[in-house]
Amino acid sequence: MTNEEWGQVRSKLQKAVGQNNYTNWIEPLEFADLANGVATFLVPTNFMGNWVDRNFGDKILRHMIGEGLKVSRLEFSVPARTVATQAAPAVDTVSAIPAKTDQEELPGAPLDARFTFDSFVVGKPNELAHAAARRVAEGGPVTFNPLFLYGGVGLGKTHLMHAIAHEMKTRNPELRVVYLSAEQFMYRFVQAIREKQMMDFKQLFRSVDVLMVDDVQFIAGKDSTQEEFFHTFNALVDQNKQIIISGDRAPGEIKDLEDRIKSRLQCGLVVDLHPTDFELRLGVLQKKVDSYRAQYNGLVIADGVLDFLAHRISTNVRVLEGALMRLFAFASLVGREITLELAQDCLGDILRASDRKVTVEEIQRKVSEHYNIRLSDLIGPKRVRTIARPRQVAMYLAKHMTSRSLPEIGRRFGGRDHTTVMHGVKRIDELKGVDDQIAEDLELLRRALEA
Repeated sequence: MTNEEWGQVRSKLQKAVGQNNYTNWIEPLEFADLANGVATFLVPTNFMGNWVDRNFGDKILRHMIGEGLKVSRLEFSVPARTVATQAAPAVDTVSAIPAKTDQEELPGAPLDARFTFDSFVVGKPNELAHAAARRVAEGGPVTFNPLFLYGGVGLGKTHLMHAIAHEMKTRNPELRVVYLSAEQFMYRFVQAIREKQMMDFKQLFRSVDVLMVDDVQFIAGKDSTQEEFFHTFNALVDQNKQIIISGDRAPGEIKDLEDRIKSRLQCGLVVDLHPTDFELRLGVLQKKVDSYRAQYNGLVIADGVLDFLAHRISTNVRVLEGALMRLFAFASLVGREITLELAQDCLGDILRASDRKVTVEEIQRKVSEHYNIRLSDLIGPKRVRTIARPRQVAMYLAKHMTSRSLPEIGRRFGGRDHTTVMHGVKRIDELKGVDDQIAEDLELLRRALEA
């Protein structure tokens, strides 16, 4: 393969992976050789070679074959003249932070340039998480350590993590910030064991100023990775370095996560990103519309469409944003104004999925599992407090999450009278305002049922 042929492949990859990924990961590759079906590229660091191989290797291979080149495998090599401290290829990756001359390349993942504080829509469900993230991103004395952000899919955890990293890097370019997923942490750990480089691994992760780990629930049940994560955590806390973690639920609720890690994660500030409300979803849509109008040459969107979407797609902001993007793209292709009728036609599958109905029986099963009691006891005649309170919680959720009448709900709870259901609902309504545990139980159960 000649450099000219590689140039043709690169131009096609630029369109396939997008400008940001191309600039970060493809452009720095230097073609070295093609022999016996193996294409060799020179890269600045081993980390970069591993990242490109895992994330873009298949695409590179496919485009090379598409150009008629006889290649079956890629290899990435760091030339002897290249030191590990050479600058990383992009400003939008964690490893782009200037490293000190005696330090190895930081083992981070790329940051998304779209995920900043400016693009984050703040509302009541996420205002505490946003405020805490802002405070940590400002730097200064470490106050919340760790900061633990948790919530369901599409509520903004990863957005806030990226925003913190962007802000920290802007304020202090010399700060050694590493953002990666728990899965990537585990991959690096396993790779270090396989290549007998555990001392390098330990030194690398203990030398950072800020460690950010996304989706920590991934390491639950993986004993060796948890062990190393625990020791890394302790080493950084002892050095007064900032740690920011996210998960899909509170630390104490993550199954198969070691108790000592749960305890460590709970010793800082734990903040919940609550499910979105109508106002927040509408705000997200309105912010997106401004950019889409510019992208699609001022395409008109009729009154009431955004309200309709914010009401109907309620569980996941990513799905909501995806629906709006599809709507603009479709309207542009067919040359029509975005009306309510167009939205209903174009987004039928998304709207049907969002209309999934929760049943009383589902609520009963989830509540029984949550409180670790038998379903037969929840529905049966027992009136001891350990069963009566979960029964009232289940009645409350059935009243607010289904369209069943009080008499119908009563019949599904062992033939109880509607006044019993009314009393149970009223009691939980009173308790949730003064009992934090009841309020948290309701939120967790609601989230599980809407998932």
